[in-house]
Formats: sequence, structure tokens, C-alpha cells
Amino acid sequence: MQLAALGLFVFELASFPFEDLSRRAAWRHGRTARVGARDASQYLGPGDDTLRIGGRLFPTVAGSYGAIERLRAMADEGEVYDFVDGSGTVWGGFVITGLDEQQNVFLEDGTPRRKDFTIELNRVD
Repeated sequence: MQLAALGLFVFELASFPFEDLSRRAAWRHGRTARVGARDASQYLGPGDDTLRIGGRLFPTVAGSYGAIERLRAMADEGEVYDFVDGSGTVWGGFVITGLDEQQNVFLEDGTPRRKDFTIELNRVD
């Protein structure tokens, strides 16, 4: 089952599931100081639109550590990717601006049995 897609990268329950998705949108307002009154404000247009996608991978159950490396390679390219949710709604064009990983529960050889991840995307279209 497809949860979402970032370009050709697909977030699926079996291969790369996520547990949470948050979105923060902002709007820009220019301000000019006035004597004896509040600052004047003028709407300047949309500001940042940021997505944060977080989850954890358990390769023996669900997910692949190779998927994190694919996302890292996509970020290195600096390209714009459309983000589409599982219902087919296109959220816009986004770039990958951050990828956090945390490794947990290690095997004897140092291989993590679990990786937590957070991906940050910024809308650029």
C-alpha cells in the first residue's frame, strides 16, 4: 500500500513506512514602523511550506536501510520532486533539506536492528 511518493521514491508500508507527517505553512508580511501607532503591515505572499516525515525502520519486519541511502542521493542531486499523498493529491514541488537518522538496538556486529528517521522537505514551486 502506497502512503505517499516523492518523485519516483515511494513510501510504502513494506519498504519505507512513515509514522507521522507534519506540515508547516507560513505567509510573509512586511512591516514598517510608525510613530505613535502599531507597525503598518502589508501582505507579501506565501512564505515557507515545510513537510517533516518521520518513522522507523525494522529491516527484519518492514523497511530497508537502502531506502535512506536513496533519499540521501536524491538530496545530493538538489532536484525538485513532486510530493503526492496516497490519495493522489499533489502537494507541490519540494526539495530535501534535511535527513536525520538515529540507530538503535544493535546486533553483535554493530548492525542496528532499528533506525528512526526524519526527513525535512521545503516547497520551492
